[in-house]
Amino acid sequence: MGSAKKSSASRSARIEEMRRAEKARERRTRILVIAASVVVVAGLVAGSVVLVQSQSDDDGGTAADSKSSGKFVAGDDGVRKWEGELGRNHVTKAVDYPASPPVGGDHNPVWMNCNGDVYTDEINNTNAVHSLEHGAVWVTYNASAEKADVDALAAKVKKTPYTLMSPVDGQKDPIMLSAWGHQRTVTGADDPNLDTFFEKFVQGKQTPEPGAACTNGLSE
Repeated sequence: MGSAKKSSASRSARIEEMRRAEKARERRTRILVIAASVVVVAGLVAGSVVLVQSQSDDDGGTAADSKSSGKFVAGDDGVRKWEGELGRNHVTKAVDYPASPPVGGDHNPVWMNCNGDVYTDEINNTNAVHSLEHGAVWVTYNASAEKADVDALAAKVKKTPYTLMSPVDGQKDPIMLSAWGHQRTVTGADDPNLDTFFEKFVQGKQTPEPGAACTNGLSE
């Protein structure tokens, strides 16, 4: 019991520290946005010429190569780890990921907001993968998940920075948890493996870009 309380206190302290860091990053971002506005406008004018040329050469309908290869290997703890390459290039096309939900690979330059954000509609995989790169845990569910579990999971996500949640109809199990390079299935909102996964992978050692923002991205 004492150990459980200690772990909970440690997790709460880490979450509070992440909240403070996120607020500081937001302040810095606002300052940088104002300072860079003139440069951005000039860049847009020049970039529009390049964009038009790029669009004329691009059919726009072909999925990008995910630059990912490998397979999942299941651990004794039930967590499946991706063994192989996970690309990290920024792309603007759809990506054909080898897993659903994906656990990494090439992704959109803009991340999905993941500061405890709950989405009721499906979101773009390429934006969600960018969130995983920032150290977020992505909670997903399909139509077979119990409504009570979905509601309880949403309440937990809303209280946890560096998490996001959305439906994924094509996934094989009712409720799944994904982090960069890692994934597992849980039986419901009361499955103790849920807290264990959050504790280990929210801003965990697997994070390619620890401390990167989970706000000021896409919100829908």
